[in-house]
Amino acid sequence: MSLEIVSSNQSFAGWNKRYRHRSTTLHCEMTFGIYLPPQAAQGARLPVLYWLSGLTCSDENFMHKAGAQRLAAELGLIIVAPDTSPRGADVPGDPDGAWDFGHGAGFYLNASQAPWAQHYRMHDYVVHELPALIEAHFPASAKRGISGHSMGGHGALVCALRNPGRYQSLSAFAPISHPSQCPWGEKAFSRYLGADRAAWQAWDACALLAEAQEKLPMLVDQGDCDDFLARQLMPAALQAAADAAGHPLTLRMQPGYDHSYYFIASFIDDHLRHHAALCR
Repeated sequence: MSLEIVSSNQSFAGWNKRYRHRSTTLHCEMTFGIYLPPQAAQGARLPVLYWLSGLTCSDENFMHKAGAQRLAAELGLIIVAPDTSPRGADVPGDPDGAWDFGHGAGFYLNASQAPWAQHYRMHDYVVHELPALIEAHFPASAKRGISGHSMGGHGALVCALRNPGRYQSLSAFAPISHPSQCPWGEKAFSRYLGADRAAWQAWDACALLAEAQEKLPMLVDQGDCDDFLARQLMPAALQAAADAAGHPLTLRMQPGYDHSYYFIASFIDDHLRHHAALCR
């Protein structure tokens, strides 16, 4: 599969690059960002952290705002940031033009309902197609970590819980922890997956924890001044599900922090170290 380079910028002796390619999973053109630390030029195959962004974001938000490149260069960690949904004139968006569904809001699941099912298969893209592409074209090892923010935090949790052995590390910032029970998730799931709520459980981290085949430690940071905390994110439900399943979860409530990238930038170093330690 061919890659078209979109941009290239040196950063901390490594390279921030953007690429475009045709996705066979999503049936559209996709763009992703990649940070290649300086060790990538020395022939070593390096671990990869896949970062999944939140509602309305693209592949660029994390690379521009999180400030992850400095420590990633020190740790020898590749970072890959895909887009948050399929896009293009042929990809249906929200019929009402809302920001929380459709373009920029793929929810990292495989849609089963028309007209979404043809394109909205972000789970398979993130878990299978994109890593195969990265490992074929870059000095990337099969040591993978996954993380994300908000909708992307939900995606990280679900991708890891549904695919035991696929990832060596897992973390999230302010994840949508119980999407089958919150307004954002109910809107997305009812359209992508249909009205049967039983089918939603396969894409809800709280439900998946009960039957998780792998006890991959989870690091989750959540600001206690987040406007979406109680109604949309529901970290207490994640803690309760992890406790019931005996699943290792470090949930850190961060006083005074909100939902923004200022919050992510404040704690991203802890997450990078978490992933680097487990992906050796």
